[in-house]
Amino acid sequence: MRLLVTGGCGFIGTNFIYLMLERHPDWAIYNLDKLTYAGNRKNLLPVEQGPDKDRYHFLHGDICDRDYVEQILRDHHIDAVVNFAAESHVDRSINDPSPFVTTNVQGAQNLFECARQTGIGRFVHVSTDEVYGTLGPEGKFMESTPLAPNSPYSASKAGADLMARAYFETYGLPVVITRCSNNYGPYQFPEKLIPLMFQNAKANKSLPVYGDGMNIRDWIYVDDHCTGVELALLKGREGQAYNFGGNAEKPNIEVVKTILAALDKPESLITYVKDRPGHDKRYAMDFSLAHSELSFSPSLDFTEGIRKTLEWYEANTEWLEDVQSGAYREFMQEWYKERK
Repeated sequence: MRLLVTGGCGFIGTNFIYLMLERHPDWAIYNLDKLTYAGNRKNLLPVEQGPDKDRYHFLHGDICDRDYVEQILRDHHIDAVVNFAAESHVDRSINDPSPFVTTNVQGAQNLFECARQTGIGRFVHVSTDEVYGTLGPEGKFMESTPLAPNSPYSASKAGADLMARAYFETYGLPVVITRCSNNYGPYQFPEKLIPLMFQNAKANKSLPVYGDGMNIRDWIYVDDHCTGVELALLKGREGQAYNFGGNAEKPNIEVVKTILAALDKPESLITYVKDRPGHDKRYAMDFSLAHSELSFSPSLDFTEGIRKTLEWYEANTEWLEDVQSGAYREFMQEWYKERK
């Protein structure tokens, strides 16, 4: 297979590429990435310089660039596309929604159209559980749950999901949508909860927790999510959305305390800050459809997954320091200021 992965230098895309190169020695992977602040080409330097370098090809560009995307699809005889490319941080979307609409909606639509024009045989569009909105204390999101996004980020992802559906229904584009719960693992950018808490705890800095810390998320180790995307690519039903989850519902404060305990740091480092506007209370995923149709099940529980994740960050502190650009530091300083 000749596979185009968009956003492959980001957190999930990086892990997906490593996993696919390992599992599919006959695949060639083309990675199209704009290299915005959260995309790091260095993540995949071991591939570019290693024994798989002839099967991996980095392409610097924007998914909104129609001419370039069509050129890639035609010139490299691409068989399938997996779209990870997205602006993904909720706080950033609250500060300025426009880049989220541009990349997550218009960029996705451009990919769908280019895939349609070039006759791509399979397209996997990677979405999020946040498109469903929020849950009460009971129940789980199903694929039939109405989309009810509550942030500019989740609204942009829902817009792309609906465009994917429209391309399937109107044009017969062979697209599959995946929606996953909160990922964690290696290479996650440090604005997200687990790497941010790890980094602050190591430096004995305060750990900012929204509201009362009781917002609940279902956590999935990134390799399990990547396996779900792989299964959707190989076995997913065209036009269908599939939920993936980790069977690990936890309040944010419990995750933070777990990290502190693992690093032998005091809970007095926790600081409760002003809650995020429109902060969803609870996410939980019913992935029974993915289990029955794709044979998907998470393989790693949270205890083992968080241990592996923290060990990776312990061993890669230089990576953490390297990815923190001046723009990132300025954003976090402003974030703290607004929530005091």
